[in-house]
Amino acid sequence: MAVPSVQVVEVGPRDGLQNEPVTLDAATRTRYVAALVDAGHRRIEAVSFVNPKRVPQMADAEAVMAAVPRRDGVRYAGLVLNRRGLDRALDAGVDEVNVVVVATDTFSQRNQGVSVDEGVAAAVDVVQAAAAAGLRTTVTVAAAFGCPFEGEVPVERVVDVARRCSVDALDELALADTIGVAVPADVTRRLAAVGEVCGAPLRVHLHNTRNTGYANAVAAVDAGVVALDASSGGIGGCPFAPAATGNIATEDLVYLLSRSGVETGLSLEPLVGVTGLVGELLGAQPPSLLPKAGGFPGPASGRG
Repeated sequence: MAVPSVQVVEVGPRDGLQNEPVTLDAATRTRYVAALVDAGHRRIEAVSFVNPKRVPQMADAEAVMAAVPRRDGVRYAGLVLNRRGLDRALDAGVDEVNVVVVATDTFSQRNQGVSVDEGVAAAVDVVQAAAAAGLRTTVTVAAAFGCPFEGEVPVERVVDVARRCSVDALDELALADTIGVAVPADVTRRLAAVGEVCGAPLRVHLHNTRNTGYANAVAAVDAGVVALDASSGGIGGCPFAPAATGNIATEDLVYLLSRSGVETGLSLEPLVGVTGLVGELLGAQPPSLLPKAGGFPGPASGRG
């Protein structure tokens, strides 16, 4: 019988850093990415091709991509919002792009300055152009579980956005709990509904704002997702969402999955080492718990 597996997409260098009060220069961010590669990560969301005036923590994406280590089997993703961002991503040499579409108009206007309909159109355009250029493509539906401005987001709205984004060129569709309001029942229901209209593999991006992120991760794995996002130390959040807090922590997630018999291809000890580096770079201890408690049994070791 095959061992269940799921891919952990490390988003610390992008979603992790974008909401931190400390802005790291390109050389320091490259050092962080290199440490993630050394720790075993093979899929890293390294940069964001957005306006640096809006998100200064993501400035100099091209400089970061020019310096990251290029190794067989390692793929770097860049977040883009439109064709201009895609052009930058192509010039910078990313391996894949992640295009964000927000599920509600109010948050979409605040986050990207466009309506949902305009966001969908831009995403489809980017996906088709990126695929034609040979890049892997993901569309992430943000605020798929709740909106900080409009409140509850109907399942039907999420399904509609997912359906319209599910063009043939799409390699993967992700649902994002941008403000950390989901519970496992939400995850199960929404993934099932989206799976009925989207032929692409599904991925989930979870935040632990209300301490439900890890329970939601288990529900997502049970629902058959191929990938889960996480950030080393649990840093990050959306700078355009009030009271945003971090992602689920990579090392905490890997411990959970490993003890549950789910293969990730990652080992705890090097992940904990990266979290130590993150704390050093940011000048604050990240919120994850595994580095404090250690692995079980014994030290933070083992493979998930």
